[in-house]
Amino acid sequence: MRLYREGSRLVEGISGPLIFVANARNAALGEVVTIETKKGKRTGQVLQVDGDICAIQVFEGTLGLNPGDSTVWFERDVVKIRLSQALMGQVLDGRGSPRNGAPAPFFEKEMPISGSPLNPAMRSSPNAFIETGISSIDLLNTLVRGQKLPIFSGAGLPANEIAAQIVRQSRIPGNPHNFLVVFAAIGITEREARFFLDSFEESGALFHGVFIVNLASDSAVERLLTPRTALTIAEFFAFEKNFDVLVVMTDMLYYSEALREVSSAREEAPGRRGFPGYLYSDLASLYERAGCISGRKGSITQIPIVSMQGDDMTHPVVDLSGYITEGQIVLDRGLQARGVYPPINVLPSLSRLMNKGIGEGKTFPGHRQVADQLFASYARSREAGRLRLIVGDEGLTETESRYLEFGTVFEKFFLNQGSASMTIEESLNSAVRCLSVLPDEELFRIPDDILEEVGRMRPHDV
Repeated sequence: MRLYREGSRLVEGISGPLIFVANARNAALGEVVTIETKKGKRTGQVLQVDGDICAIQVFEGTLGLNPGDSTVWFERDVVKIRLSQALMGQVLDGRGSPRNGAPAPFFEKEMPISGSPLNPAMRSSPNAFIETGISSIDLLNTLVRGQKLPIFSGAGLPANEIAAQIVRQSRIPGNPHNFLVVFAAIGITEREARFFLDSFEESGALFHGVFIVNLASDSAVERLLTPRTALTIAEFFAFEKNFDVLVVMTDMLYYSEALREVSSAREEAPGRRGFPGYLYSDLASLYERAGCISGRKGSITQIPIVSMQGDDMTHPVVDLSGYITEGQIVLDRGLQARGVYPPINVLPSLSRLMNKGIGEGKTFPGHRQVADQLFASYARSREAGRLRLIVGDEGLTETESRYLEFGTVFEKFFLNQGSASMTIEESLNSAVRCLSVLPDEELFRIPDDILEEVGRMRPHDV
């Protein structure tokens, strides 16, 4: 590769994480560069070419760089990551190197972190259930193999704890050995990184997955590489090694803010809230790397976690993530205040591919009907709660009072499962226990065999 290097000392200037180089007519978009200084070497990537001037994003940041004593070498290659099954159990940085400074493990092949183009005609429809161990997801907003299902969280809500729980507990029933989790932490603090790694080490998950950690102290440019590194690793295990891979990425807001920082340094016209106008297509280039391919046994499923600033679901990153992905899981501050964990509000939550992964032979017969009954009953309980504020307990009918009781029981015994892992059968039993509060005439959505089970539960205390 060094035989094809081109060098230039004409560094025109530095702006944020970018340097601008003149006399670079042969530079290519996405090309890797090496920056040599008196204090050592840094690496970067060509971000934009305009005539003989190109903008280069520096992975290690530009602090301490002096245009007068910097030499830029164009390497005639793109950013790649070395891949092998030896990555399992490794903790990497945003560029795919071991974080502890150890030598990189033996690798089988190198792949560009931008991924390989996927023929849309080769995509197959997701059709298998992934069990997360969280009842409000598995029973009511089911995650399906090949789906992308984000979690929207406000500040102070336990998104990190839920992410760690999903990494520890997730599995595909009937296929426990070819399931792998790739976890990407983007822009987190040292304390958060220690929480995740301690949690995964205690549970043993650390030795059965690949973990990419990008700290808040790392450069903004490395933050942009982190999800692409994670997804390239996922594609290798899914489509080369036939694993079903679950990719959990937190937090996509920090990724988008790094994108805004680089866009600002390039002096691009800002869009909504200062984010670049291409935010939608950039996020789509990440989210659309999930899916299943015809003729391949492996798959990639994504759970990106997105923070909502001010609990605002119209925030550009949240809004666009909702457009691109197939549903959302919404965390609720009111549920957390009532001591419910995980505080998942099932009413605004949605899994658009749920029907493809449930039912006989996948979860249990009547899954859709039970979910519909729980949704309808919980919505009625919330309506009854608002009505009680107006007319008081004395103004409620007997049925409305029963729905109020159901809402309390549903939150206490179904939503509030704590950090325990629940199988789909245990989640169904918990749902039946809650539904036994309601009279039979209100349970017209569920099948007769489950209705009989509800009747057997009714004499007992809920």
